[in-house]
Amino acid sequence: MSATPPPGARVSPSTARNRAPILEVLAPRLPALGLVLEIAAGAGEHAVHNAAALPHLQWRPTDPDAEALASIAAWRDHAALPNLLPPLRLDASDPDNWPVAQADAIVNINMIHISPWSATQGLMAGAARVLPPGGLLYLYGPYLEAGVETAPSNLAFDQSLKDRNSAWGLRRLEEVAALASECGLRLTERLAMPANNLSVFFRKT
Repeated sequence: MSATPPPGARVSPSTARNRAPILEVLAPRLPALGLVLEIAAGAGEHAVHNAAALPHLQWRPTDPDAEALASIAAWRDHAALPNLLPPLRLDASDPDNWPVAQADAIVNINMIHISPWSATQGLMAGAARVLPPGGLLYLYGPYLEAGVETAPSNLAFDQSLKDRNSAWGLRRLEEVAALASECGLRLTERLAMPANNLSVFFRKT
């Protein structure tokens, strides 16, 4: 990816730090062929990075925010990757109106803690509908976990999110997993990542 963003494209400093570790754990767990649906793709940098590294997969970025969609489109036009599809507007909290009827895998990076719980509920319900049996749902971000000491930086981050919006904040992984299970999605892997984040993998049963 170019160090200089094209006109209209946004840049997230955290993406430059976490895109390589995310791709390293995600790539071997994705299907050999098919469509990956990225929900809450934000600026679009992950979509470009992953589509470039995974030419055997079609990558569909989505986001509910108009500015994010414009940034994704700018990055996509700049990258000119044949397997990176045009971005679509998708609100995770409204799974009955997702513009994608089926996907072989779903990727969701740094959304759950920066959105209301209804977005996570919709994500699980929508994933259960569009994924095939065995299909992958991948989540990345910080979590609270029972029996695991929370890093001070994550506690501070959690408070800063709640100060910005009382409906935001770090979620308890066991509550996310319980919600997923209710929707027929089984937690299969939890991997520790840099900067006190987690990679969490679910499979549709």
